[in-house]
Amino acid sequence: MTARLYASADEAVADVEDGSTVLIGGFGMAGMPVDLIDALIRQGAKDLIVVSNNAGNGDTGLAALLAKGRVRKVVCSFPRQSDSYVFDELYRAGRIELEVVPQGNLAERIRAAGAGIGAFFCPTGAGTPLAEGKETRVIDGRIYVLEHPIRGDVALIGAHRADRMGNLVYRKTARNFGPVMATAAATVIAQVAEVVDTGRIDPETVVTPSIYVDRLVREAHVTQEASA
Repeated sequence: MTARLYASADEAVADVEDGSTVLIGGFGMAGMPVDLIDALIRQGAKDLIVVSNNAGNGDTGLAALLAKGRVRKVVCSFPRQSDSYVFDELYRAGRIELEVVPQGNLAERIRAAGAGIGAFFCPTGAGTPLAEGKETRVIDGRIYVLEHPIRGDVALIGAHRADRMGNLVYRKTARNFGPVMATAAATVIAQVAEVVDTGRIDPETVVTPSIYVDRLVREAHVTQEASA
C-alpha cells in the first residue's frame, strides 16, 4: 500500500465529516499535527469527538479547534493544566463534554482497536468514579474494569520523516500516541517534516508501516521553502 502525498493539509482533510471521531496525536504540543488541525478548522467540520492525550494548550493546535466550537466531546487523560484555559472555559460553561481516561488506559484502548481486541479488563480506575457504570470482575483477588476500544474515523498524527510509500519515523518524544492512533482509524493522515524516496529510510527504524497510512502532508513551512 502506498500513501498519497497531498499538496496541502486542506486537501488532505477536505472530506472529514461532521460528527466524526478524530484521533489527534501529541503529548502537549510534542508531536501535535498543527497544520492538519488548522486545515480542519478552515474545512469547517463540526460536532466532532476528539480523542487526544490533552485538551489543548494555549490557543493554538487543538485549543484553536475547541475555541471555534467545532468539538462536541473530548476524550483525554489530562484535560487541565496551566494553559488549558480554552477547554476550561468551555467545560465550565457546559459547552463541551469530557470523558477522562487514565493515560495508560487511553493508549491501550486505542491500541486494542487497532489490534482487533473486542474489550479488555484493566485494574486502573477500579473503585473510582471512572469505573462507575462499567462491568467489573475479580481476577486473582484484584478488581478489574472492562474497557472498550476507541476507534477513530480519522487520525491526525505528526511524524518526522516519511518515504513515498508512507512509512513513518518519529522524532524523540513526538512519537507518543501517533503509532497506536495510526492503527485505530479508518483514515490516517500524517503531517511530516520531510518526505524521502522509498528506500531512503532504514526499515529497522520504521515505527509506523505504510500499510496504516493513507495520506501524507509536508509541514507548511517545508512546502513553502521547497516552492520558493
